[in-house]
Amino acid sequence: MDYALLFDAFAERHADRGWPRQRQLHECLRTAIRDGTLAAGTRLASSRTLAAELNVARNSVLYAYEQLACEGYVLGDRRGTVVAAIASQASAEAAAPPDTGQQPLLSRRARKLRPVFGAADMMGPFVAGVPALDAFPLALWRRMLERAWRAITPRKLNYSDPCGEAELRAAVADYLRASRGVLCDASQVLITDGTQSSLDLCARACADEGDTVWLEDPGYAGALAAFRGAGLKVRGMALDDEGIAPQPADWRDAPPKLIYTTPSHQYPLGTVMSLPRRLALIGEARAAGALIIEDDYDSEFRHDGPPLPAMQGLAPDAPVLYLGTFSKTMFPSLRIGFMVVPPWLAPALAEMCAQSAARGRVAEQLAVAEFLRSGQFALHLRRMRRLYRQRRDALQTALARHLDGTALVQGASAGMHLALRFTDPARDDHAVAARLLDDGIVAHPLSLHAVGEAPRCRGLMLGYAQVPADSMDSLAAKLAASLAAEAL
Repeated sequence: MDYALLFDAFAERHADRGWPRQRQLHECLRTAIRDGTLAAGTRLASSRTLAAELNVARNSVLYAYEQLACEGYVLGDRRGTVVAAIASQASAEAAAPPDTGQQPLLSRRARKLRPVFGAADMMGPFVAGVPALDAFPLALWRRMLERAWRAITPRKLNYSDPCGEAELRAAVADYLRASRGVLCDASQVLITDGTQSSLDLCARACADEGDTVWLEDPGYAGALAAFRGAGLKVRGMALDDEGIAPQPADWRDAPPKLIYTTPSHQYPLGTVMSLPRRLALIGEARAAGALIIEDDYDSEFRHDGPPLPAMQGLAPDAPVLYLGTFSKTMFPSLRIGFMVVPPWLAPALAEMCAQSAARGRVAEQLAVAEFLRSGQFALHLRRMRRLYRQRRDALQTALARHLDGTALVQGASAGMHLALRFTDPARDDHAVAARLLDDGIVAHPLSLHAVGEAPRCRGLMLGYAQVPADSMDSLAAKLAASLAAEAL
């Protein structure tokens, strides 16, 4: 074995690491053993010989050999140092390519996950679910964070309350009572890492593996992933103009343990659930012993008419788990959401959070509490409603000018996106979305949100929150051109 050649090649490949010589030698020998260059049973050069060959201190060689022995890569005997057979065997097994057809290292739940359209950090037209980030009062937020850090004592640096900071829980409860008609106090509020975290908690805490959950179809893919990940049986429920529309046969043949719905602005079609439908769903869920998960998605951005109150507050004993987040009203990377749970469930869910929830981000939670208490949150929402209404109007006008009846616009009364539903159900919305992506336009296919194998509708989601009003016409023209090209 030409150790000098081996060492020089390794050093050249990793010159940017800045390792000292003894660390470099150790990493070089370990890599050679793992990739089989130094096979099992190979007797290494003596420390004195190797030091002379590499022109390094003998102590560097001794350090490398001792580290390799501690890690199980070599064995020492009276005749010197030998590469261990177990290290070589483990390396060969690790290097063997997995059977990609079988995916043996993935659970069935993981293999059922749907692909995500585009990267999570995509920006620009028409990304759905991302607010106008350049309109957020960042300087004000920095000052609130600084004040929060100044107020933090050494005690606050310890593991925090898994249910969230008391100040934020109280501020959220006060805000929801005043703005959404939610019936709650701070003890019912749980602070989470966002809606996905809340859904995972609901699925694990309120249903057992094999229980049935109803999900709007098309619906939120994150909810589908959470429920499938918990081993629940997901039943896609059709929608009509009033929201989720379960039939008597559904209650009889597949009674649910959980019902997931987005009544304020259905994701992705944008339907607003009517008040009679809300009351009926509460009554039927109560009779069936089911819990409703009310994801109050986009409730803050009602453009036409007064906002409807949250389902949770329509009855004192409504069997509702209320979910909200600051991702849309503030910014996504904040990663702070909240749940409001029935009083009888609060202790059990708090205990579950204590055993499994992450604890931290104290400063951010205190800053959000100040943002709510100071009135700046309400002021920010008023500004965003005006901005989003202006952008929605511009997009609607542009679509009416360019689409020529090839698609129907839905969900304009609230939220931050429109649903463009193709009049031809055979049109391939994935192909249209891919063509638009080549032009820098991100429009999620509606079929991607199907719960079952056969999509109930095809079309595109058009998020308008980030798009200036004066850009809508040219973008709608590009959209119409892509639709026409795909039809050829």
